[in-house]
Amino acid sequence: MPLVLTEQQDSTGIIFLNNTEKRNALSEALIGEIIDALDGFRALNIRAVILRAAAGVKVWSAGHDIGELPNSGHDPLGWNDPLRHLVRAIQEFPAPVIALIEGGVWGGGCEVAMACDILVATPESTFAITPAKLGVPYNLVGVLTMMNMIPLPVVKEMLFTAKPIPAGQALNLGIINYLKPASEIEAFVHDMAASICVNSPLSISVMKEELRLLTSAHALSPELFERIQGLRQIVYDGKDYQEGIDAFRQKRKPNFSGK
Repeated sequence: MPLVLTEQQDSTGIIFLNNTEKRNALSEALIGEIIDALDGFRALNIRAVILRAAAGVKVWSAGHDIGELPNSGHDPLGWNDPLRHLVRAIQEFPAPVIALIEGGVWGGGCEVAMACDILVATPESTFAITPAKLGVPYNLVGVLTMMNMIPLPVVKEMLFTAKPIPAGQALNLGIINYLKPASEIEAFVHDMAASICVNSPLSISVMKEELRLLTSAHALSPELFERIQGLRQIVYDGKDYQEGIDAFRQKRKPNFSGK
């Protein structure tokens, strides 16, 4: 069974996350199929993309597939991690990507959603950034993606508590663009995509790239980058990271020691 389904309606491409059995966890295989779908849409000169799960799901995406995280001593979210490839593919796609969100968005799923250009969600949707529950330090690029979307105090709250924020709060914070009932959201998002498709694709592509470059223009010295990477390595080498992974695989609560 494919993990991703695609449709085309005029100049709009639609990508359906299709692994509800595993709550659309971002496995390497699922990510690969999303990227392949984006590549196919690029070749077809698609002017807008809708990224969504099946209608009525309780979880839009459960985030990184924890079963694929490495054991201690290895960076679980390095530059070549599949999640990083997916975020870059969305950000670098030449047309707007609209996230149609129903249900919970967890961990790396939040970053994928926030890498999209426009977010539309149902009132029941929630957003949670959960690495602290697993003893994982979120990587620098991922943190910057979220900082570009979320006010810093809220980023801290979400990272430190790992508790979800409701869609209403996300709307007030400007994280999402619109809240629409489940009965209306599909038509609303398709109308938005259609309004994008009648505009100049070249103009939109250039403006999207301008925005991507400007929002990623954070000054960071080589020394500071190395310092941050050194801090992250402390976690990979520690007991808490392995405890978090073991607890998930054994379906129990982790007992973190801070070591």
